[in-house]
Amino acid sequence: MWNGWPLSRILLLFTGAAFLMISLQVTMYHYRQNFRHWAMYGPVFGGPLLGLLTIALAFYNVPVLRSITGVMLLVGIALGVAGGYLHFNGIGERVGGYGEAQNFLVGPPLTLPLMVTALSILGLIALYWRPTI
Repeated sequence: MWNGWPLSRILLLFTGAAFLMISLQVTMYHYRQNFRHWAMYGPVFGGPLLGLLTIALAFYNVPVLRSITGVMLLVGIALGVAGGYLHFNGIGERVGGYGEAQNFLVGPPLTLPLMVTALSILGLIALYWRPTI
């Protein structure tokens, strides 16, 4: 099945699966916090959408799907950066703020939104990858 698949197609499939897995974790974390901030809904709905779009694109390479996925991956970058900012501020709002190392362990996970950014960038690389060989 994998014979003949270009690297970009495999990366799109991996990116989609990773988005779906991370979205499950994000949903559990935000549900645990009772969606206290309206921005918590962004990755809960955007993550699975990005996952499904990139997986669909791995199997059906049509121009309209490529365009929609490209725009949504840019939105994913923005969601990840905004989430990183909000999570960093959330750590500072805990008792003891940034000076308390425990806040980085039990507060909002700082790396999870940055993973959304990294996966979105990986998806864009896979989407626009043109091998020179």
